[in-house]
Amino acid sequence: MAIPKSTKNYLDKKMAKYDELTHKTVYTAYDAAQTLRRELREIAKSLLVATDKAYVIAVLPAHMRIDMVKLKKSLRARKVSIPNEKVMVKVFKVKPGSMTAFGGLHKIEVVVDKSLLKVKDVILSAGSFTDSVRMKTKDFIDLEQAKLVNFAKAGGYKLTAKSKAKPKKKKALAKNKPLIKKNVKKPVRKVVKKTAKSKAAKKTVKMKKSNSKKLKQKK
Repeated sequence: MAIPKSTKNYLDKKMAKYDELTHKTVYTAYDAAQTLRRELREIAKSLLVATDKAYVIAVLPAHMRIDMVKLKKSLRARKVSIPNEKVMVKVFKVKPGSMTAFGGLHKIEVVVDKSLLKVKDVILSAGSFTDSVRMKTKDFIDLEQAKLVNFAKAGGYKLTAKSKAKPKKKKALAKNKPLIKKNVKKPVRKVVKKTAKSKAAKKTVKMKKSNSKKLKQKK
């Protein structure tokens, strides 16, 4: 899969520097963070907002929520609201939930909450449930000529630090292992002591042999 052609053509025409990210189907910024294994602060959620003057795209970190009172003051509008999803289909010709963060593509203004500046790179909706765009936060703001204002409030999400994989311990090679000398039992030789009786028997045999020799000589 790839990002929609309309998004790609828009970014390429603006000579924007970006990375395409393909992932499994996601419908929320929270799901995108889980799928891409990124912190919520690195994911930007973009919401279509209706004012009494015009439509705008509000972009803020995924772990934050829109404060409509603050947004109303920042835009100097009389009314602000989140329009019905049908507006996306009828007015902007996009599927509900698949609107990009690029207001220039939809020909509307973009407002960015200042808290997004806390991250160097940001992951943005590209108009697809299976693709996103990563680019420098500053580049995105410059590209859209976005207005920086304060309209976000804590969203109640717990930000967890990235878990670093522990290095696996390599098993020591057999040749590096110290040699353990095994105590090998040597075979014990049984020593049979000669008894006095065996010695006496040998002497009598010798005496008999010598006596027999003497008798033969006399004969």
